[in-house]
Amino acid sequence: MWREWIPFWKPGLSPYGGDVDLLFAGLLLASSLVLGLLIFLLLLFCVRYRAGNPVDRGNHDSKSWHWEVGWTSASLVIFLLLFVWGASVFLEIYRTPQGELSVFVVAKQWMWKVQHTGGQAEINSLHMPVHRPMRLVMASQDVIHSFFVPALRLKHDVVPGRYQSLEIEAVTAGHYHLFCAEYCGTDHSGMIGEIVAMEPADYAKWLNDQAPANSLAREGGALFREFGCSGCHGANSSVHAPPLEGLYGKPVPLADGSIVTADDKYIRDSILLPRSQVAAGYQPLMPSFEGKVSEDQLLRLVVYIKSLADHAP
Repeated sequence: MWREWIPFWKPGLSPYGGDVDLLFAGLLLASSLVLGLLIFLLLLFCVRYRAGNPVDRGNHDSKSWHWEVGWTSASLVIFLLLFVWGASVFLEIYRTPQGELSVFVVAKQWMWKVQHTGGQAEINSLHMPVHRPMRLVMASQDVIHSFFVPALRLKHDVVPGRYQSLEIEAVTAGHYHLFCAEYCGTDHSGMIGEIVAMEPADYAKWLNDQAPANSLAREGGALFREFGCSGCHGANSSVHAPPLEGLYGKPVPLADGSIVTADDKYIRDSILLPRSQVAAGYQPLMPSFEGKVSEDQLLRLVVYIKSLADHAP
């Protein structure tokens, strides 16, 4: 790798940690050079053009324009290159790799609640295997929070009313601090936790030791029936409602002529705001469940509907 030839570059604890550090060093160096140039010119002009100094002060425009154009253009090129570099690092962090694990994270005052798809639950901690990307599907139950793991060079806001996705991966086993980086109330400073990166065999053992009686999909199926969703979306229902089997990940034509993909966000919005995106060929009869289901119940419903993806309608 070309980065290894840079004397002060070190690989980070995540696949992109070293690039983030190197980008920060580049921004710091470029900003320091610009600042140093400005301070030098300021001191030079203060001394050269001080009162009483017999220096030529006439025709100053023709004498300095090429210098001004030169350093302005050089600064613009440097910062544009840094922007392109930063954009490439950003896209690398938010890529969607193959074979990733999915974990749900619910932020609330003042704790992080983690739900694995197998039903394992954690409070203020997240266990994950090393060298295996994990997709965090995050939601806030109350106010804006921010999922911040300094060691992995990751920070992402968690906004109420919508899902946020974040890819996370660690290359070294260990315990890493988790903070909320957005002021969220009185006990904001106490909203801390840890990321526990483990070897794959240890992670598999941890999952097995923490396995509950039911998975999230099974609990979501129970809620699906409890809230009466099966009365409309069931195979034998008399109500003309869209089938959910095989829905997840497929394109959905809408009544307004547009097409959306049935992802986590679409399922969530269809439960809370069913009239915002009405499927083509169906009437907007479904009531809103906003305020009737909690974030914990909502994620179980989403996982259950996702589990129907392999079932043919």
